[in-house]
Amino acid sequence: MSGKHFESLEKVGDMHLRLNSEGRRLLFGKEPKKLNIPQSAIDAAVEQDYDLKGYVFEASPEQLRPPRTVRVGLVQNKLVLPTDAPVSAQACGEMVEVAVMCGVNIVCFQEACTMPFFAASAEDGLTTRFCIQLAKHFNMVVVSPILERDEIHGGTLWNTAVVVSNNGNVLGKSRKNHIPRVGDFNEVSVTHCITVKQLSEYFKNEFTSGDGKKAHHDFGNFYGSSYVAAPDGSRSPGLSRTRDGLLLTEMALNLNRQAPDKWNFKMTGRYEMYAEELKKAIQHDFQPNILKE
Repeated sequence: MSGKHFESLEKVGDMHLRLNSEGRRLLFGKEPKKLNIPQSAIDAAVEQDYDLKGYVFEASPEQLRPPRTVRVGLVQNKLVLPTDAPVSAQACGEMVEVAVMCGVNIVCFQEACTMPFFAASAEDGLTTRFCIQLAKHFNMVVVSPILERDEIHGGTLWNTAVVVSNNGNVLGKSRKNHIPRVGDFNEVSVTHCITVKQLSEYFKNEFTSGDGKKAHHDFGNFYGSSYVAAPDGSRSPGLSRTRDGLLLTEMALNLNRQAPDKWNFKMTGRYEMYAEELKKAIQHDFQPNILKE
């Protein structure tokens, strides 16, 4: 099966590896329960032809803290209009109403959901203003990864996740360094979820991808799909690589403390020591202490 056509990692495993329950546990961790999705949402997904999945990440009961849950919707979509259409005409909010129907508190859009990598302000750009309207209208938090142009620092481009509160306020933004490059383009992620830019995009002008191949118009299908990873190392199955999709996830927030408590990471960590050693290692004159006989 070629990489261009396979739909998801899970389907490849089921079709070709025939994984048993232990094999799936090793690959994906503890399997989350399926979320009960309203029939009206299922009907909407069938009518609009997109992938709809839902899962529940549970935490153990505690004596001192009540259960705390949040429901998140991850949206992945192809551009609605051609890539040379005005950015203001693009939209990616059609699945948000279905997410609201399913009780979602937070919606996470994919990278550059309204644009073919168009740079804009994180605070008041077109996409951010669109997300502010959605947040206010549906009373939900919106996480919007965009290509940000930082005008204050010479127009530096960042891949930035903007977080908009349910009141429509920009709470902040998160930037992630692109490895190995830093300066002209930088990556981003918000820690509790990942939604990747999905499906093929066609551009009027040819471009190259820096891989030695001929110039082309089509991005082709991207390498991954959207999923949710939990603090205990488990993850949800991913959405389709080749279709629009909405992934619903109910998260138990108490798991954020339970997982590190179980593994004692903070108790045994020596963070000041790590920081000092890393500070030395990034210096240009650093020489590793290698002992030879």
